[in-house]
Amino acid sequence: MPDRVSQSTVQLRALPIFAAMLLMVCAVHLSSCSDDDNKVYAANVDPELTPTMLTRNVSTLISDSGITRYRVEAPLWLVYDEAKEPFWIFPRTLHLERFDNFFNKEATVDCDSATYLKNKQLWILDGHVAVVNLAGEKFLTEQLFWDQRKQSVYSDSFIQIIRSDRIMEGYGFVSNETMTDFYVKNVSAILPVNRSNAGAGADSAAVQASAPELSDSTSVNADSSRTAMRQPRPRKTTRQPNQ
Repeated sequence: MPDRVSQSTVQLRALPIFAAMLLMVCAVHLSSCSDDDNKVYAANVDPELTPTMLTRNVSTLISDSGITRYRVEAPLWLVYDEAKEPFWIFPRTLHLERFDNFFNKEATVDCDSATYLKNKQLWILDGHVAVVNLAGEKFLTEQLFWDQRKQSVYSDSFIQIIRSDRIMEGYGFVSNETMTDFYVKNVSAILPVNRSNAGAGADSAAVQASAPELSDSTSVNADSSRTAMRQPRPRKTTRQPNQ
């Protein structure tokens, strides 16, 4: 009997020691797990394909040299600041307004999608591009480049310019930023507004035949109606920005 009591006593005394060792093992294991959780694992992410910022339902003002110059509205804005050449993408339409030094609206721009090359300060507008200047003149094309450094707007695509007195169509276009002094490279038609409206259902060849002789280069200033003309050479090209 004494031997059994002694053996039982030894076993009971060993329980606290075993429990303490078990707690130490668990503590070390939990500490190891905690250290693993705090580690930062590098992910294999392509900065050219993965945006650093994604913003929905954007409506913001953008300043240049401390002066508010633009209002941007878009349902989706993707920023790729870690790319080799940082860029922004507006894949689901863009509405942009440009302001002068006194916050007066100089022009509005709408398009199906847009890309902005940050270092080059170059906008590439695609889809149904529509620009309206301060005079209310409307410019319609499928692709437009806007170089903020050179303060110029240009396109090699087909363009239609709707003015108060006439509609001008052609290929290739260069303008200042406010779209008030522009140049059409290859003009294909100049139609008086009243004739084009009245003859909407008429044969287009007959309507163009009644228009004045056209040129392949026409320079137009918003404050002038002077037009130089030669024979047309209609064509369509697309110029990509220099990378």
